[in-house]
Amino acid sequence: MIIKTKKQISENDITDSAIFHKRRQLIKSSLVGSIAALGLFPATSSQAITRWSNVAKAKVGSSALTVTEEKIVKNYTNYYEFSYEKTQSTDLAQALTIDPWSISIKGEVEKPGQLHLEDIIKQFPMQEYIYRFRCVEAWSMVVPWIGFPLAELVKSIKPLSSAKFVKFTTAYLPEVMPNQKDTSMLEWPYVEGLRLDEAMHPLTLLAVGCYGDTLPKQNGAPLRLVVPWKYGFKSIKAIVEIEFLSRAPLTTWNKAAPHDYGFYANVNPSVPHPRWSQSSERVLGSSFFSPRRETELFNGYGDDVASLYQDMDLRHFF
Repeated sequence: MIIKTKKQISENDITDSAIFHKRRQLIKSSLVGSIAALGLFPATSSQAITRWSNVAKAKVGSSALTVTEEKIVKNYTNYYEFSYEKTQSTDLAQALTIDPWSISIKGEVEKPGQLHLEDIIKQFPMQEYIYRFRCVEAWSMVVPWIGFPLAELVKSIKPLSSAKFVKFTTAYLPEVMPNQKDTSMLEWPYVEGLRLDEAMHPLTLLAVGCYGDTLPKQNGAPLRLVVPWKYGFKSIKAIVEIEFLSRAPLTTWNKAAPHDYGFYANVNPSVPHPRWSQSSERVLGSSFFSPRRETELFNGYGDDVASLYQDMDLRHFF
């Protein structure tokens, strides 16, 4: 299955395309062994891995964009389970053991149970999706994720008619994730949630990789959520539990600071954070003299997702 959308990024929009594709060829030659060693694919699944280099690129927005340099994405992360310092979390996250990994399915579904990550990856074809990523801190980047639509997993476990929301929970390992020992700022484990129709939207991903390779630990390995029209804190990392509920779950940041972080967290330039404007953003990797980018409603994905919020007050339901 090849992803096609109305607006696709062109090859001219990719930074240093020759270098990018050269790197992809190197990845193709080495990826089979590295992925098999992690237990994510059997060594014989070269066809699936090759597809990681050749899939169609999904919609990234209405403006010409460049993919953010890989080393920036891998070293500029908000992963508060490990550290409140962006670059420090990259080093600390390497202590996390991600193989084996399983996800608990709970709540209002016909098929609750425990799913092993390797079985999920075998079941759902992986594709590349180049998405804009916007942080609530008013910076942005563009990332080529590898994953599959969350809707495919949801359909396979058959939610009951009573299921209206989906709750996601990250790993709780305070012996490895040092900040989980401190509850003065946030309660652990980290919890996020979506309405069921948001979870079923084809742009909503479960990601297992990026830049043609496996997902780095500091970027949410081995399994993370990616919801490109919402602020980045909604895209929870290291998922261990998915629960289907009849009522909205109380999410981590909404519980910690309800006046600052709403449940929906849709990117909206007209709704400022209490301490800064959301009307513009700093593009990671741009020069010091580059102007800030004007933020788009729904992060540029309004044509696809605005109908989900028809007749809703986006200031009240922020």
